[in-house]
Amino acid sequence: MSDLKVTLIQTKLHWEDIDANLNMFNEKINSINERTEVVILPEMFSTGFSMAPEKLAEKMDGKAVQWMAKKAAEKNIIIGGSLIIEEDGEYYNRFVWMQPNGVAGTYDKRHRFAYAGEDKHYAAGDTRLIASVKGWKICLTICYDLRFPVWQRNQISPETGAPAYDLLINVANWPERRSTAWKTLIQARAIENQVYAIGVNRVGDDGNGIYHSGDTSLIDPMGEILYRKSHDEDIFTTTLERTKLDEIRKNIPFLRDADKFQLF
Repeated sequence: MSDLKVTLIQTKLHWEDIDANLNMFNEKINSINERTEVVILPEMFSTGFSMAPEKLAEKMDGKAVQWMAKKAAEKNIIIGGSLIIEEDGEYYNRFVWMQPNGVAGTYDKRHRFAYAGEDKHYAAGDTRLIASVKGWKICLTICYDLRFPVWQRNQISPETGAPAYDLLINVANWPERRSTAWKTLIQARAIENQVYAIGVNRVGDDGNGIYHSGDTSLIDPMGEILYRKSHDEDIFTTTLERTKLDEIRKNIPFLRDADKFQLF
């Protein structure tokens, strides 16, 4: 298994303006000069964290999803981020993992942020998604999920003898007023699951006047902060080292001593 090149995009979002956001992300992705394999966008990247799915939702053949497919194919990359999707009369905050061949993996946010009324507007997902890229297993989560460690708990597979996943990705619209929790939790998830952890957040004020400081982060399996950016827009590309992950797991094999459990 080889290294993985990833790009994290921390940016302001145009409130409830799908066209403006798609144009903005189009320009940002076009500006990436170095080779990358996976590009991660924030939560609800096409609208901001809106509680108006009735006017903003699209289906899986909608404008933003089609843009993801076209851009992924054009750049030969995977594009990941969440957006508002309508399906069978329900609305979902859905993480779309768009591959260059147009095949998309999806994960619907499990833990809805009731404090902002998300549970009143969006249905909850009930299935974890572990994506696979170049031998890397990647657990996809959205914002508030980060507070619930059991949902992200890594385990050794009895079939393969390997951990369930190697990289945790969380996309968010996490406000600055709770940034201490954001930074602490993403670091904790990396340590306890012995994985790389990426948290991609937005910056700036949303349509409700709530400020977001970003604090987009990359944490290694020992909890070391490899990258963190606060307040400013940024596009960061780096390489995740497979040998580093394997060596840490070999030298400190604590996952094999973890409690066994099942998610229902």
